[in-house]
Amino acid sequence: MTSIEVALQNVVVYSIPMRSRFRGIAAREGILFEGEHGWGEFCPFIEYDDNESIGWLQAALEQANTPWPTFERSRVPVNCTVPAVAPDKAHQIVLDSGCKTAKVKVADHPDALGEDIARVEAVRDALGPGGAIRIDANCLWDVDTAVRNIKQIDAAAGGLEYVEQPCTTVEELAAVRRRVDVMIAADESIRRAEDPLKVALAGAADVAIIKPPPLGGLKRSLEVAEAAGLPCVVTSTLGTSIDVAAGVALAASLPELDFACGLNTLALLTGDVVGDGTSIRASDGFIEVPTEQPVPDLRLLEEFRQKDPARTEWWMDRLRRVSEALRG
Repeated sequence: MTSIEVALQNVVVYSIPMRSRFRGIAAREGILFEGEHGWGEFCPFIEYDDNESIGWLQAALEQANTPWPTFERSRVPVNCTVPAVAPDKAHQIVLDSGCKTAKVKVADHPDALGEDIARVEAVRDALGPGGAIRIDANCLWDVDTAVRNIKQIDAAAGGLEYVEQPCTTVEELAAVRRRVDVMIAADESIRRAEDPLKVALAGAADVAIIKPPPLGGLKRSLEVAEAAGLPCVVTSTLGTSIDVAAGVALAASLPELDFACGLNTLALLTGDVVGDGTSIRASDGFIEVPTEQPVPDLRLLEEFRQKDPARTEWWMDRLRRVSEALRG
């Protein structure tokens, strides 16, 4: 029986509410399954089609059936993530996190600039002058809007560390990069691209955002990171500790790690399938690299099992379709 067939036979569909709406969703959903060496998590974002989701299944299968590599470091610096929330809430999120770096979501709607500036100012106040602020526009600006907004938000922030994916295409990123003094980071242009190395070749970014699931797993992510030749920021895909552990393993495996990583994302969820003792959470801005892959707690698996039969079937059908696409 193949690893795909095993995954299809023994799965749990989960649903965990978000603390605040994020990426337009109120709950994070996905599938967990156990393999020969641990657990894997299949949780492609809803907008990903079956072909785009193949990498996510490959990553989950690799995680469940492959031992972890030798790590270069025992802990990983991380940022806190600030959704598109009011300034007072943004301020509190940063204070509660203990992190020295904050990633702030912007461009939540077309007229969001004033709200974005207020949110970033609140984050700066919480971090103090020594903290680092990065913003993420999720491809929602055109070139001229990006240039104008970046300059204003950079001034309000007292200096931005970088701006993540301000526009959609590689060509647009390159155009923005030529017109601003803030570093540009590429996310969707890497994880949703047929050629994830095009960003570096086009001179479109200063930083590469690396997410193992969309790229097909840890091995492929290490190859992309090396070939890109850019400083890397490893980020999770908003899953449970099973998903986050894959990102931590990648960050711990990179030869160099110049920036805090986006792996403190369990703070965005109201719960986890892994117990408190082994849940992948940050303390004082760092995540300790676990010596073993985390294992779900059976009680928590049941608590967060998807209760809606229709949603359960939707995810199972999606897994079957993506499995067929992976088999070719």
